[in-house]
Amino acid sequence: MSHPGFEEFVAARGPRLLRVAWLLTGDPHLAEDLLQTVLARVWPKWHRIADDSPEAYVRKALVHTHASWWRRRWRGEVPHGELPDRPQSADPYGDVDLEQVLAAAIRELPVRQRAVVVLRYFEDLSVADTAEVLGCTEGTVKSQASKALRALRGRLPSAVGIGGAGVSGAAAGARRGGGSGGERHDR
Repeated sequence: MSHPGFEEFVAARGPRLLRVAWLLTGDPHLAEDLLQTVLARVWPKWHRIADDSPEAYVRKALVHTHASWWRRRWRGEVPHGELPDRPQSADPYGDVDLEQVLAAAIRELPVRQRAVVVLRYFEDLSVADTAEVLGCTEGTVKSQASKALRALRGRLPSAVGIGGAGVSGAAAGARRGGGSGGERHDR
């Protein structure tokens, strides 16, 4: 039994969806497992969702599946009181180090706040779209984003520059496609 368009969808959107999964899990192997699990669940339903908005459907499934995994498993991560200093600008690996620090700080957020940060600032979804994916109100998205940004400001080196309206400065480079940090995220 074949589902026309499924393989093309996975080939075209798979890398971006894998990045979402990685940002949610913080682990490349878990991210691959998460994406594979979700795609295996979506495949039998493909004929119903293919014409609508399959990427939004898969993204929502990633968030919900990750949340259910997160609730069920013991989190053996041990938080550390200090984060590494920001690398020197002459460091050719500085952006990679910064991305790792940012990813680690995002992983320390509660699961709902992590999902909001990933969807709003890495996937660049509007407040309304994020609320739809998470099945909550726009007010909940805004409050969770505010709490998450406050927590990130406290955990990240000051040079990263988490702005009031979203990810800015050097942290914006960690987003897919880079971007300037000045975008507004309150659509």
